[in-house]
Amino acid sequence: MQKKTRSLLEELDTFYVEKDKHHLVESRASNVIQSAIHLLEVIDRYYDQETAENLQRKLINAIRARDPARFNRTIRRQDEDQ
Repeated sequence: MQKKTRSLLEELDTFYVEKDKHHLVESRASNVIQSAIHLLEVIDRYYDQETAENLQRKLINAIRARDPARFNRTIRRQDEDQ
């Protein structure tokens, strides 16, 4: 039953994407941007200014490189140093 459900959901998702690609992209982009803004605010709150600027730069670079591990390594190193 799970396989049928997943298949049905995938089919609906495909139909939705084909029907309204622009709305999907806009909606997902809005969610990602709002989440990123919240994350930047959290970074500002918990780290000193110099560290926060470095982490924000690393976050943006990780997004550009499409490599989340890049940012995760930076956070781990930062937490180890403290």
